[in-house]
Amino acid sequence: MPQNLIIGFDAKRIVRNATGLGNYGRTLVNDLVAGSPDNWLFRLYAPDRGRDDLREGIIHSSRLSFAYPQSSLAIQRSLWRIGRGIVNDMLRDGVQLYHGLTGELPRGLHKAGIKSVVTIHDLIFMRHPEYYHWLDAKLYAWKFRYTCQEADRIIAISECTKRDIMEFGNVPADKIEVIYQSCNPKFTQRVDDATLGTIREKYGLPQRFILNVGTIERRKNLLLAVSALDSVPSEIHLVAVGRQTEYARQLPHSNRVHLLSGISDAELAALYQMAEVFVYPSRYEGFGIPIIEAIHSGLPVVACTGSCLEEAGGPDSLYVDPDDVQAMATAICQSLCGADGREKRIEQSRQYVRRFVGKDVASQVATLYRSLL
Repeated sequence: MPQNLIIGFDAKRIVRNATGLGNYGRTLVNDLVAGSPDNWLFRLYAPDRGRDDLREGIIHSSRLSFAYPQSSLAIQRSLWRIGRGIVNDMLRDGVQLYHGLTGELPRGLHKAGIKSVVTIHDLIFMRHPEYYHWLDAKLYAWKFRYTCQEADRIIAISECTKRDIMEFGNVPADKIEVIYQSCNPKFTQRVDDATLGTIREKYGLPQRFILNVGTIERRKNLLLAVSALDSVPSEIHLVAVGRQTEYARQLPHSNRVHLLSGISDAELAALYQMAEVFVYPSRYEGFGIPIIEAIHSGLPVVACTGSCLEEAGGPDSLYVDPDDVQAMATAICQSLCGADGREKRIEQSRQYVRRFVGKDVASQVATLYRSLL
């Protein structure tokens, strides 16, 4: 029998975050477990058990288990995750490689002889610090520089993020591997009409709407889509799904704008399938996984230039300047049902996003692990 390979993961976001970083971690771990040899064992390290529904989103396997700190104090649990506590537990568990899924690594990992991979999603806190409290931006930048020194290899989720890592971290290109994010397969599965009707009634959704998904904050630039509604047919509404910040409360009030939060994964898949167009007017992203989800759901995409969104959406999505309201309105109208070329763009975009299928992404990550061990 070949010797077991024990891989550890930072599972904080896996058990706590319903979208974004949480989806990235759950999808990648599930795909790795499903596609790896029997002698690969997986240990997920989290500061607490988090949400039951999110934890249950991880595949059940005898080769996978969760690990938590023994302390019941929140501050000690937080310190455990970033310092010697988690490293000691990994040494006890025989972990040979640790993957920091959310851009950071615990201190002392390299000294302990444990190989490390870290996924860096974006460096918005360095590229656009104006979107952060100054102290948070300083702390994130310090963690980033330490992580670049500590990591054996870095995964960037886009070429845009790789360029930022090289520029702000002075990291050589050969230390960074671009491996795109995969999309949860639930967005490729059709929701039955009865369920769609129930969800439409539950949230009072209009018959025709464009959809936006993501935290409703200044960087995401939802105001551009709201302003564009004035030049879009009056029966078209905007539904925005995501955690709401002060920015959301500052948006112009309109009976055509619907802000939703606390949506479950199953409901989100249904919302994509009920929508007519997906809009993503963000000023800067590390990648933009909602674009991939939308395309898998059969939607045309309108996004903004200036970061990496063209990498996510491919050449057949439409892109506009993040300050051009009329261009956004025009692109939306070009993407509504019945518009010339709409169906062809959707099909070509679906062909493009096949590169983000889970088994292919997991295979690239597994190859990277092997290269270190």
